[in-house]
Amino acid sequence: MSKYTPFRYDYVGSFLRPDYLKKARADFEAGTITAEELKKVEDTAITDLVEKQKKAGYHVITDGEFRRATWHLDFMWGFNGVGHSATENGLPFHDEAAKIDDTFLTGKISVGHHPFVEHFKFVKALEDENTVAKQTIPAPAQFLEQLVMPMNIEDTRKIYPNDEELIADLVAGYKKVIADLYAAGCRNIQLDDCTWGCFVDPRRECSLVLMMQDWKSCRKNS
Repeated sequence: MSKYTPFRYDYVGSFLRPDYLKKARADFEAGTITAEELKKVEDTAITDLVEKQKKAGYHVITDGEFRRATWHLDFMWGFNGVGHSATENGLPFHDEAAKIDDTFLTGKISVGHHPFVEHFKFVKALEDENTVAKQTIPAPAQFLEQLVMPMNIEDTRKIYPNDEELIADLVAGYKKVIADLYAAGCRNIQLDDCTWGCFVDPRRECSLVLMMQDWKSCRKNS
């Protein structure tokens, strides 16, 4: 089997956390276990999950996003210039507020050694002749949207007066992370995004079209 050709089917790759992993994360946040102790629990949970994926006949293996608090924000926290804190109000939805960390800019965006590269290496080592590891990350447009949401736009404009420079730094950051993942052996990257409704909502003045144009230019010049 060619491990790097498109598959006939795929799956998102995010799985429900087992109770012992949820407890370990809560214990870490409460300060009763160390980061290293949490990592050992994560390692065990991911190894168990990969075995289940293989037994189910999947040709793609993932870490289930078990090292993250959320599907998208942890990736953003791996960039310089992005801060987060425990939320007081949560992220507003129609009927409730999601109690996820407030995520905002603290300075210009750049990236050094992103932690997701090490996360991928752990799963990569669990590949066999029938499976290939993939890495899931939020799409660039999702990152942009986080920074221009109504609750963040004022602080973002203090650092980036216009979208062009913000987008350029995001694109440069993604190029660096993707290149590092490639160097680590990654050939399957899944970009997750829930911002597409902005393209067709006349009430939403967003910069996603500009973001996509810059992203396509980045790919052409890579």
